[in-house]
Amino acid sequence: MMFSIKFGPRIVALPLILALGGCVSFGGKAPASMLVLTADNVVTAGVARTALATEALVIQTPDVPRKLDTNRIPVQINASSIAYLKDAFWADKPARLMQSLLVETVSAKSGNLVLNEIDAGGKAPRSLSGSLIEFGIDASSNEAVVVYDAVKIMRGSVTEKRRFEARKRIAAIEAAPAGAALNSAANDVAVQIADWVN
Repeated sequence: MMFSIKFGPRIVALPLILALGGCVSFGGKAPASMLVLTADNVVTAGVARTALATEALVIQTPDVPRKLDTNRIPVQINASSIAYLKDAFWADKPARLMQSLLVETVSAKSGNLVLNEIDAGGKAPRSLSGSLIEFGIDASSNEAVVVYDAVKIMRGSVTEKRRFEARKRIAAIEAAPAGAALNSAANDVAVQIADWVN
């Protein structure tokens, strides 16, 4: 009695797949360090803020242009072209970093209950929304630039929109000085917005 064994294409392909395993990478190499935004104005630990959810100020995640929908730092080379700064990576996307900075800064400076949209559970008669227009480096002036179009909606008052901007000089267009300058510019804008909201 003889048996016939047929090897299908799956078995033949197995050695090829195993050989490719050493050549293919499914994840990029992790950066040596990542940049974050650190608030200059912080809420005092242990201090409770209480209010009805409908009375809290809700700060929403800002909209961003496509060039900022990444954790890289854009460098404006000229009016029509940008590049991304080598070895510079944010720990999160700029929209969420800026939202967290605004929540912390506005809360610290106002003493009021300030929430993000998730914490508020969708109840937001008092809110701050807007667009993060610029969050990068201007190569022509060696400056970190943050531009935020904020929209303020308060109970019983008209809706108001205002543009806020901050620029900080950098010694070199490199990851560490760029991150520090952007952190300083973002804090400047956050304080301007906090004063406007209050």
